[in-house]
Amino acid sequence: MSQKQSRLPEKKAHESIGHRISVLYRFTKIYVDREMAEHGIGSGQIPFLMTLFHRDGVSQEVLTELHNVDKATTTRAINKLETEGYVVRKVDESDRRAYRVYITDKGMKMKPVFRRKLKRWTEILLKDFSKSERAALLTLLDRLAENAFEYND
Repeated sequence: MSQKQSRLPEKKAHESIGHRISVLYRFTKIYVDREMAEHGIGSGQIPFLMTLFHRDGVSQEVLTELHNVDKATTTRAINKLETEGYVVRKVDESDRRAYRVYITDKGMKMKPVFRRKLKRWTEILLKDFSKSERAALLTLLDRLAENAFEYND
């Protein structure tokens, strides 16, 4: 860290990882909610829409599994996106009890908007980081995520 005074409480490294991740998560949520409010999209819907950019027509059940959330959370997010006109749900032809979610033209138009805003947030977070610090951070975060995944799998 530079000469700036940290606003994070002093803790041992093993005690503060979760706290720091939580702080970053909360500020990311605040940023996304503020930036996407004009589009009627909140931070809770974005992960689902981002998945649909790459896996259009996936079932709600798969969305639930991919995002490791409960069915009600997925339903609320998809309902909101559908109300705003970003997605449509259609009955799955092979399983009439299930729904597949498809991104609309309006939804696809949000893809560059998301990318631009998320890129901006990344630039804000990585301000004053050297290329080697950025690379090291990504490597370390990947390792943390792998450890968490392995433990919880």
